[in-house]
Amino acid sequence: MSNEDITLTAGDAEVTVSPAGGGRIGSLRVGGAELLRQGPRFGCFPMVPWCGRIRDGRFLDGAAVRQMPLNSPPHAIHGTARDGAWRTARVTAEEAVITYDLVDPWPHPARVTQSVALTGDGLTVTMSVETYGESFPAQIGWHPWFNRNLGGGGEDVRIDFRAAWQEERGEDHLPTGRRIEPLPGPWDDCFGMPEGVDVTLTWPGELELKVGSREQWVVVYDEQEAAVCVEPQTGPPNGLNTHPRLVTPIEPLEATTTWSWRRL
Repeated sequence: MSNEDITLTAGDAEVTVSPAGGGRIGSLRVGGAELLRQGPRFGCFPMVPWCGRIRDGRFLDGAAVRQMPLNSPPHAIHGTARDGAWRTARVTAEEAVITYDLVDPWPHPARVTQSVALTGDGLTVTMSVETYGESFPAQIGWHPWFNRNLGGGGEDVRIDFRAAWQEERGEDHLPTGRRIEPLPGPWDDCFGMPEGVDVTLTWPGELELKVGSREQWVVVYDEQEAAVCVEPQTGPPNGLNTHPRLVTPIEPLEATTTWSWRRL
């Protein structure tokens, strides 16, 4: 199948998936309002096979030290799949499934599968990483850029969540390993939610959107004027070194995030 953009509609919701654009969700419109910041770097992109920054681009892979390109010097950031062209595997009226084969500079042949399913009041996105060979550490996450303002003259978005802890952020922007009481924003920080990610975005008088996941890590980034980011992920930044999750021949790594909304 081609890798042209895919549009799904349900009720008054419409989502566009862009396989050629790094497997990102390029648009999510609810009742005509665009929820995602537009542009080739924005929308909601997949973070795989790692999330956030890897310190100095290096991680331990069994006994080997691997070096990733420093695309955010002095670190490597947000994985490699957002820079590649994905392939469309299957499209139905409600769901799109796209795939990406991990290639150089990632050292292990593997396949990433992402499914995007839309209903009238929610979006469910699932991603998995399967190895073609040996086991390796990996992470899965999503990096949505939600518009701070929906453009109809309403108020800016409000972010509400209750985290069990915040990862203390060092001067190098990476977690120090210490867990601290959550601090007030603005944030570019990772939080722990052991019962699962649960963050509410409210555009007063317009829309409430809940970002959920069974995973227990979320990065909240709201330091930019145009958009705010709520990023569920399977581990913290630098997690290939500190909290590795293994992809094995018998057990892929899989994660899901669900966005549910209601009009206000």
